[in-house]
Amino acid sequence: MQLQQVSEVAAQVSENVHAVDTVWVALCAALIFQMEGGFALLEAGFIRSKNSMSIIAKVFVDIMFGGIAFYLVGFGIAYGQSNGYFAFDMGITDRDLGLTISNKLFWFIQLGFAMAAVSIVSGAIAERMKIWAYAFFVILFCAVMYPLAANWVWNPDGWLAAREFNDFAGSAAVHAMGGFAALAAAIVLGPRIGKYNEDGSSNAIPGHNIPLAAVGAFILWFGWFGFNPGSTLAAVGNWEMIGSVATNTFLASAAGGIATMAYTQMRYGTIDITMVINGVLAGLVGITAGCNVVSPNAAILIGLIAGVLVDIAVVVIDKMGVDDPVGAIAVHGVNGAWGTLAVGLFAMENGLFSGGGAGQLITQAIGLFSIITMSFVLTFILMTLLKMTIGIRVSPEDETVGLDAAEYGLESYTEFE
Repeated sequence: MQLQQVSEVAAQVSENVHAVDTVWVALCAALIFQMEGGFALLEAGFIRSKNSMSIIAKVFVDIMFGGIAFYLVGFGIAYGQSNGYFAFDMGITDRDLGLTISNKLFWFIQLGFAMAAVSIVSGAIAERMKIWAYAFFVILFCAVMYPLAANWVWNPDGWLAAREFNDFAGSAAVHAMGGFAALAAAIVLGPRIGKYNEDGSSNAIPGHNIPLAAVGAFILWFGWFGFNPGSTLAAVGNWEMIGSVATNTFLASAAGGIATMAYTQMRYGTIDITMVINGVLAGLVGITAGCNVVSPNAAILIGLIAGVLVDIAVVVIDKMGVDDPVGAIAVHGVNGAWGTLAVGLFAMENGLFSGGGAGQLITQAIGLFSIITMSFVLTFILMTLLKMTIGIRVSPEDETVGLDAAEYGLESYTEFE
């Protein structure tokens, strides 16, 4: 009788753990999903009004086409039985992943990560890429490319997981992955008409609605508290880690915005509010890999460096002749790389600056180099093949008129007499 009672109590405790963890992850997954609204508004505000609906359409493509591709193929590649580099199961694998949530819910939160990674690319190719060519790219990105990075980093059998590579919520697997894919895509696609002069100098093409972009940034900022804390994948027993992750996430983001605010004031004589927006996002990207292993003070330092690095990177990328209308490469690619390496410097137990030696830093560098190389090379090849076959760029006439009118037959802002 006592054994039966003990068994019943144990079963009830297990049920309660599963219930609490399921609610926690479902809420965080919903926050992550809503980040797509943030991407849409941020990118729409940072580009010209004649193309604002076209970029929102591309974010819809990220969700719709990317979501189906990740369900049919991508999740199985990421989390099926892996040889360390690749796995393949159709649909949502029923493999035991050692979680206290269902694999279906785990698929849904991972879907948010896949959509975030590919939405980074949408900003860098804004105002000039054909919608159907972009849809084809999204399908392959979410079916194969992002799942490869997730397999290496987060699959229990992944080769980087075996090396104890620390990328808690995806500075490398999501942000650097998306950022360097964006770099390759922007290079193959070429700059917008009028962006660069014959002597190589660039012309500013201001965004049409900075308040709209700021609202998008606030939505992303809010969603990041699902993105990072939700990566615990469980609430029971993780209350201290969840608190630390949330605190570090905020401190780094605030420091990133402060650093950009001060840096642009000193460099240009005035505060560049568009860069402050990106500075906050850079701080968020920078802390995403190590939010579980660094101290709050280190989080502030990581954010301060990210906030300066993003402005420097925007200038350098522009001088390279790479046209990135929203600064996606600098925010996500460059600071995803910085955040990944920062783990090896600031991790409390095994970071270089905490007396842990260079071992973790070397592991972080190996993982980062592997992910960004894979992302850049595969995107460059895919975009080149699309360019040679179906074409990736709208006509000069359509680009001049604007993609909203040319591809969708509408204007985002109507005029009233």
